[in-house]
Amino acid sequence: MVEDDPGIAAGLERALANAGYAVGRAGTGTEAIKVVESERPPPDLVLLDLGLPDADGFDVCRRLIQSQPSLTIIVVTARTDELDVVAGLDAGAVDYVTKPFRLAELLARVRAHLRQSPPSSGRLCVADIEVDVAARRVWRGAEELDLRPKEFDLLVLLASNAGWYGSTKTLDVHISAVRRKIGGPGPGTVTIATIRGVGYRLEAS
Repeated sequence: MVEDDPGIAAGLERALANAGYAVGRAGTGTEAIKVVESERPPPDLVLLDLGLPDADGFDVCRRLIQSQPSLTIIVVTARTDELDVVAGLDAGAVDYVTKPFRLAELLARVRAHLRQSPPSSGRLCVADIEVDVAARRVWRGAEELDLRPKEFDLLVLLASNAGWYGSTKTLDVHISAVRRKIGGPGPGTVTIATIRGVGYRLEAS
């Protein structure tokens, strides 16, 4: 948890510990980067405030992802502007939660994102899309695609599961980016279908 407000940090730390998580806490961006770069194994998930005393939160997010590309980061911030949401996701975060937040909802998001960790090895093939999970590489036919870390994780999750349940603003942004990169529709291609009232599903046409 990267949070410089002692009151928020203490309450959230207690709630996470009561839910069974081992919690580490950093009050600055510099400290957070040092922990993620040096700790082995690295944290499974980071809750990141943007308003840090020593660094821009977006820059910290990018540094953390650069150090650990598969790291799951949830931004927890008072910034509500849509441009900030997009900037947070572009920096590598998987989710964006605004303060004040409902504790039960934040804990549910933590559980959901930890469940969604992609397989650590193997290959997945759906129509003309081939994913090398271990090497974190994706091809559409003979063309290798350039996916951001969380776009890759999302594609792996869709390719390895029957469906994706639920829709949020952050998920919608990632879905749009992956849709553009994998292409389709057309014979022998892959599309991401929107299932009304349910979520998304990867489909081979």
